[in-house]
Amino acid sequence: MTAPRRTLLIAGLIVSALILAAIVASWGDGSFAAHMIIHMAIVAIAAPLLAAALSGTTLDVTRTLSWLTPLNASLIELVIVWLWHVPAMRALAEGAPLFAVAEQAMFLAGGLLLWLACLGGRADGRMGRQLAGAIGLLFTSMHMTLLGVLLALSPRPLYGSGTVTCFGMPLSAALDQQAGGVVMLLVGAVSYLVGGVALLAGILGPDAAGHAAPGPAHHVREDAA
Repeated sequence: MTAPRRTLLIAGLIVSALILAAIVASWGDGSFAAHMIIHMAIVAIAAPLLAAALSGTTLDVTRTLSWLTPLNASLIELVIVWLWHVPAMRALAEGAPLFAVAEQAMFLAGGLLLWLACLGGRADGRMGRQLAGAIGLLFTSMHMTLLGVLLALSPRPLYGSGTVTCFGMPLSAALDQQAGGVVMLLVGAVSYLVGGVALLAGILGPDAAGHAAPGPAHHVREDAA
């Protein structure tokens, strides 16, 4: 593994350790905003760091899963994210440690698979896969934005009532949910949008033109020479 990849891997592991500490610190508080901060840290910070370190290596599981296209991976994450934000599922995760562990594990697995699938084009240099990766990330940004807006603008709290504590800060249930929706918009949606735009920039940039296949005019000049 190269030095830049090792740096990314270490950074991803450090973020993961901080996330674990945050889960322990916030357990039992019932704060949706705290849950969303942890969720976004997993899928939008830890997962892309780990994926960038592992993409294209023997630890990249997407290399052997031909069906796992960027769009399919985005749809899998959509199902995982929306499923665990159904009020009944949130209640299970808040009330039972086993469900809480399953929730966070699915968030990490879904996020890691998505970023690995989308970054695969950059790792192997295939422009078509890179374009598919950009589309997958932009689609994910769209459904993250939609869910964030729905949560932030909901006319009533969906995840309980009364006052909760978000890392020591007391919040009403309504304000707590709105804050969680804003976190999803600012961190989640923006992270996927930036990733998608970065992949598109790599495709449309001057370096991409230099790797394009020679066209007819090129062959004509060679024949003339």
